[in-house]
Amino acid sequence: MTVRNTKRAIFLDRDGTISPDEFGYIKDPSLYHLYPEAGEALRIMRDLGYLLFIVTNQSGIARGYFGLEELEKVHDRMRELVAAEGVILDAVYFSPYFATGIVEPYNVHHEDRKPGIGMYKRALREFHFDPAQSFMIGDRATDVQFAQNAGLRSILLLSGNGNKEMQAILHSDPEAVCPDYICESILTAAQMIKRFYP
Repeated sequence: MTVRNTKRAIFLDRDGTISPDEFGYIKDPSLYHLYPEAGEALRIMRDLGYLLFIVTNQSGIARGYFGLEELEKVHDRMRELVAAEGVILDAVYFSPYFATGIVEPYNVHHEDRKPGIGMYKRALREFHFDPAQSFMIGDRATDVQFAQNAGLRSILLLSGNGNKEMQAILHSDPEAVCPDYICESILTAAQMIKRFYP
């Protein structure tokens, strides 16, 4: 008898999704902060029983803008702020790769860089959830492509870079990738999931 996998996950981009993308390649943890509505949104998702994963491209490492230790300090700050909102993230995955970067061994094409699904594959191996019942939420076309490549439902946010991506869709940019859902913010995305996928 086959037992259906009932574990569900929500993959979340970092900058422009749970936190503002206002400082570019951020390496100072004191500059990192969440969107005001991020805590409530994450609590809704957690209360619904979803696993919560951050998946973030961090090409600043390959570009030489900051190192792994600096990035980890920023992520420690992120975890601290999320925990202060009553939520523990299940995992934080990042891709340091960028093909034309200057820092070896990260200056290569790598499936960990979204829209590649290396980070998704790691999460699936470690947590064994059902992709068909899971989501990717982000503010860029690469997040939508990541979702499609992984077999996840996609939500494009209008925060961060999302307005620009939405304009590309509205103007029928042949390069635009259409998401399953479009939401104003991380909170409206969480409320939509609660209403339709509780």
